[in-house]
Amino acid sequence: MTDTLAQLSASGVSIWLDDLSRQRLVDGSLTRLVAERHVVGVTTNPTIFAKAIEHSDCYEGQLADLALRRAGVEEALRALTTSDVRWACDVLRPAYDSSGGVDGRVSIEVDPRLAHDTARTVAEARALWWLVDRPNLFVKIPAAKQGLEAISACLAEGISINVTLLFSLERYDAVTEAFLTGMERARDAGKDLSGIASVASFFVSRVDTEIDRRLDRLGGEKAAALRGRAALANARIAYEHYEQALATDRWKRLAQAGARPQRLLWASTGVKDPAYEDTRYVVGLIAPDVVNTMPEATLDAVADHGVLPASHIRDTYGEAHQVLDELAGLGVDYADVVQMLEDQGVEKFDASWDELAGKLTARLDASAGDPPDRTDDSREHA
Repeated sequence: MTDTLAQLSASGVSIWLDDLSRQRLVDGSLTRLVAERHVVGVTTNPTIFAKAIEHSDCYEGQLADLALRRAGVEEALRALTTSDVRWACDVLRPAYDSSGGVDGRVSIEVDPRLAHDTARTVAEARALWWLVDRPNLFVKIPAAKQGLEAISACLAEGISINVTLLFSLERYDAVTEAFLTGMERARDAGKDLSGIASVASFFVSRVDTEIDRRLDRLGGEKAAALRGRAALANARIAYEHYEQALATDRWKRLAQAGARPQRLLWASTGVKDPAYEDTRYVVGLIAPDVVNTMPEATLDAVADHGVLPASHIRDTYGEAHQVLDELAGLGVDYADVVQMLEDQGVEKFDASWDELAGKLTARLDASAGDPPDRTDDSREHA
């Protein structure tokens, strides 16, 4: 049988899992995905943690301890999430070591409610970096304008950063600038640049969801012909910008000093429209030195029936630009779409964080007075 995931890895795409829970850690399913599905990284977000903590009893022992200590909900949130991420970092450590620090990464997000507060975002990133205390951690910072200086500041201190919630090509260019600035500051401060890593998480499927909605509202043959084409076009042009950045003298000087490129990470790669092939945001975005973080259902779909194209992403640049031009010609406002998606992304993560905090408060109250289960082996990573 053809191992499509192995072929995908050989083509230069790092396969990461867009999910984490303590259940995966306790039952060994994450370890099996690493061993059997070529998974070499993990991404998380507040929505993922909200689902994990709500639907699992694996957290009861730690919740009981937190309740006995009368920990507040913010402390409990950080204790639970950093415990899971630290454990996952240990599971992925062999991939980190064997790849020379390129892969084997696990991401944890700063409180999304701080997305528009630079100073507090930096302080939160420092705290997470210290709490998890693993070299293969990525701290996730949203790519809102106020996050750009936070990205530079954290990189300058040697904190590896996953820049998240990227939809716009213009914002991606600004993130590239923030990355270069941060790495230059780190170099000037005498940091070992080879130990500082970054990815830029470019969201894919949500672009099609919103632009398809606007095309359906417009109607007509031209609009129908453009359905499902915007997301891949947007991401492919982002990779073109990535290649252009690597060709600059500014980057070459950093590379000579030991820096590694800020890789593009394709996020939101699960298909939202059932009319589309469920592997489209994986097989359509194959390029050297990128990451594709997938929900497990998408990972399984690629393994089962994914077909990798013979062409290179570079062959699609012309078509991608044409798609965006045709959308503009129909009156689809690209700038409005991507700004709306960024705002919605931050709002959704805010809502997930608030929902998680509310449910966690109830769990802490229920756990108060219950003796902790000393057989809970998840404490070894707490």
